Amino acid sequence: MLESYKTLLEGGTAEIVEKKSRFIATVRLVESEEEALTFIEEMKKKYWDARHNCYVYSVGMNREYTRCSDDGEPSGTAGRPMLDVILGEDIYNVAVVVTRYFGGILLGTGGLVRAYSKAVQEGLKNSRIIQKKYGISLEVTTDYTGIGKIQYIAGERKLPVLDSEYTDKVVMKLLVPADETEAVRKAITEGTNGRARMQKEKDLYFAVLDGEVHIFEK
Repeated sequence: MLESYKTLLEGGTAEIVEKKSRFIATVRLVESEEEALTFIEEMKKKYWDARHNCYVYSVGMNREYTRCSDDGEPSGTAGRPMLDVILGEDIYNVAVVVTRYFGGILLGTGGLVRAYSKAVQEGLKNSRIIQKKYGISLEVTTDYTGIGKIQYIAGERKLPVLDSEYTDKVVMKLLVPADETEAVRKAITEGTNGRARMQKEKDLYFAVLDGEVHIFEK
């Protein structure tokens, strides 16, 4: 399990024109090879009249499923350069199809490599990229005298409160980055003089984008 990795929150599209040829990049989040292949077929149907629908995808925390295709372009001028962009940006669970409408002017090997690479780069610029981090939901149970200290610790460490329940006691669920778990446990124990009980509720991934916290079950 990766502690942290880059992926997509939302895919995007972009179009560039090189010597009258149109290159349309469509970027999509995919979490299985089946999703990637379905997406590629979807793009081929959408752009059925295009000369080429070149693609790349990389799925899995160890990039177990990583493929690329030139789809009729000269070998090594489309799929591999597209893959190089994905690997260079270090993005996981992503698929990109670059559709080419031929404009009548040959671009040459170097021109094709630059065009397909640029199309992917522009598509990624128009996507929402996040840094997913591994964390836990830490359930903290305390009495009312301890709640102020726990809230202070959460605020000081910028730990989002996922849920809270107030009855005869207080139960708070805090989002804690995995590498901060022991430090947070220690701070809460010391801050409440050992009155707070803590247990890990579940593992999760999270990301912060534009000040908003996004929670993922895996």
